[in-house]
Amino acid sequence: MKYLIITLLTLSFMPVWQKKDAFESARNRMVDDQISARGISDAATLQAMRKVPRHLFVPPEYEKEAYSDRPLPIGYDQTISQPFIVAYMTELARPSKGKIALEIGTGSGYQAAVLAEIVDTVYTIEIVPELAWESTARLNLLEYKNIITRYGDGYQGWREHAPFDIIIVTAAADHIPEPLKEQLAEDGRLVMPVGDPATIQQLVLLTKRKGRVIVTTLEPVRFVPLKRLK
Repeated sequence: MKYLIITLLTLSFMPVWQKKDAFESARNRMVDDQISARGISDAATLQAMRKVPRHLFVPPEYEKEAYSDRPLPIGYDQTISQPFIVAYMTELARPSKGKIALEIGTGSGYQAAVLAEIVDTVYTIEIVPELAWESTARLNLLEYKNIITRYGDGYQGWREHAPFDIIIVTAAADHIPEPLKEQLAEDGRLVMPVGDPATIQQLVLLTKRKGRVIVTTLEPVRFVPLKRLK
């Protein structure tokens, strides 16, 4: 929690745009070289990736590596995903104005922030209590008023606010949780890594059309395991 306190103090005494501008060139290079060059073309996704200050979502010791082409540790045995993967999962979800999204695995809040730049509302659940508190504080300071956070077991989804047009799961399990399938709206899209959490998984896209569930297997990925409350 020490790194968050340092980050929050920095944010409290320095306008966010000043902190963000120092990394603008690095952020644009990230989008051009790591994301757009690899085939991500959705304009809203690219714009969100250019805007969200990823360096504010990592510990201070990793700030200079925030726009590198790899995941980074954020404490508590969790990571912030590689920028390309964040962009890829976002594009797969087809975000747009008017949509409601659910994210399972808030982490430091980066994926939620990217989605929030595009959709109307993001509901996000984190099972690690320290990360739930830290991400809530960070997103509040960054003035993301359309992100609603919660500490809890993401496997169960968030039934009170269902159905969701988009569900993104940022942790791996050997199956797609049934509650998430049930809470996906008609024509909704669910993106999740599925497979053995200890090895390589496959990124999966689930869509729901006229009550039918259609599952498409995509790229090999590696994510941290989806945790459950005991």
